[in-house]
Amino acid sequence: MQQKLLVAVFSVSLMFLPFVFCDARRKTLVGGWKPIKDLNDPHVTEVAKFAVSEYNKQSKSSLELKSVMKGEMQVVSGINYKLDVETTAGTTAEAKEYEAVVWEKAGLNSKSLISFKPIQG
Repeated sequence: MQQKLLVAVFSVSLMFLPFVFCDARRKTLVGGWKPIKDLNDPHVTEVAKFAVSEYNKQSKSSLELKSVMKGEMQVVSGINYKLDVETTAGTTAEAKEYEAVVWEKAGLNSKSLISFKPIQG
């Protein structure tokens, strides 16, 4: 009797699995990257400026942020920002595009530049 009950409960549970996985595919997974909707948000601009400034310090460059073209964020133990930025190096210089990844520690206004690399294209 008990074994039949367990088999019945297991069978009913299996029927609901497709609904669980179907719903999970529509939502952003925890820890996954999701698009930043407002690239003009002052905080996004602040993060982008930090990335360019930190890159300039590390590479002894003189890039200036022109715009944020694309962005994604990932919630971890803080927030990772992956930003495609357009930069210039002086008034007559050609614009160059970079992908910057910045990690921001939640609530402490602490940022670290993880990577800053040219976008091939």
